Amino acid sequence: MAKVPEIIPVTDLRQDAASVLKRVQTSHQPLVITQRGRAAAIMLSVDAYERGERERQLLRLLVRGEQEIAAGVGHGLDDVLGEADALLTDGAA
Repeated sequence: MAKVPEIIPVTDLRQDAASVLKRVQTSHQPLVITQRGRAAAIMLSVDAYERGERERQLLRLLVRGEQEIAAGVGHGLDDVLGEADALLTDGAA
């Protein structure tokens, strides 16, 4: 089950931005910033953002593969595994 993100008002962010940034960086969890009682922005650590981008890129490749299979277009297993290995290697760095 997904963890409910922490929520803080923008005034708290203004008053102690350094502490909020440190909390986001160490927790690797999103932080919802509210303004006038409504969600206004999401703050993520750089690591969490990059991890999410890698995951989205991998999902896009899987969707593209499914579309190509449905269209009768194919790629060799070695090519697919090479591309997947490159993505995973970039993610580990």
